[in-house]
Amino acid sequence: MAGHVYIGSFTSAGGRGLTAATVDPDTGALTALGHTAEVPNPSFLTLSADGRTLYAVSESEPEGAAAAFGLADPAAPRLLGDPVQVHGGAPTHLTVHQGHLLTANYSAPGSVSVLPLKEDGSLAPVLSVLEHEGDGPNQERQEGPHAHAVLPDPTGRWVLSVDLGTDSVRVCELDPETGELEIERELGLRSGIGPRHMAFHPNGTHAYVMNELDSVVTVCRWYADKGSLRPLAETRVLPEGAEGENYPSELVVSPDGRFAWAANRGHNSIAVLAIDEDGESLELVETVSCGGDWPRHLTLDPAGRRLYAANERSGDVTWFDVDPATGIPKQAGSLALPAVSCVLFA
Repeated sequence: MAGHVYIGSFTSAGGRGLTAATVDPDTGALTALGHTAEVPNPSFLTLSADGRTLYAVSESEPEGAAAAFGLADPAAPRLLGDPVQVHGGAPTHLTVHQGHLLTANYSAPGSVSVLPLKEDGSLAPVLSVLEHEGDGPNQERQEGPHAHAVLPDPTGRWVLSVDLGTDSVRVCELDPETGELEIERELGLRSGIGPRHMAFHPNGTHAYVMNELDSVVTVCRWYADKGSLRPLAETRVLPEGAEGENYPSELVVSPDGRFAWAANRGHNSIAVLAIDEDGESLELVETVSCGGDWPRHLTLDPAGRRLYAANERSGDVTWFDVDPATGIPKQAGSLALPAVSCVLFA
């Protein structure tokens, strides 16, 4: 039986907004069912815990928003109320945590907003905004804070906010009653590295930070008991001799913790990384073509058998069969969709 996939895009660049598609369980092929452009620039998507509601950022400036879509009919997401302003600019990422929706707002200045979820899954107005402070050495990209991702740790106790502008990750606790985020500690990475996204190893004791301004993944030890992240090593995601500008975007980890894949915008490749048994070391195995131009997002299907790349500039979602022994993806097909930015499995 076919499952459903939702694809975000930039309407400001000709995208169709939110696209619903089916996925063939045997081949991984995507078939678009329909689109809705009710929300501008739904560039990043996530699901509610029960899978009945889809949430999207509206990545706009100077004021961004978030929106909720009901999935009673999976083929036709229905907007639940008007988009809600997040009191921050250019929200790029979002997550559901303890009955709230949290958005990472990239600009003016970088911040994290907290919106309560109503019983029907729709969004209430913002309860709090945690503004980041600081800057970095790259004055074009790090003149101030730029929150680029927000996610809970595997225990569900902590919220981690990744900031490209300040070369740091903030570890916070959310008060579910007041909606206030309190910073427990801020953990610095190498100056000028530009952290963008992060992912946890299934063992819950290691995390990997994907850095946009230097083509490396930072391997970290995660201490969940005290909410502390300790950088251990860096692994390059480009082959030796690679030339030209490159801005890594997304990193995903296999369900069994043996492999990770990183998307390279510029080099237009997917880096295949082997993970050692305890999760403490990454090794670049190979890079393969992303099948298009400017891979903004990567995701795995729920079984971890296929990898999907949202190639923003070439306007396609390309899927790959993953070799279970080597982790190397082999291109299997693509779906043309303009200005795509995110792929989400229901």
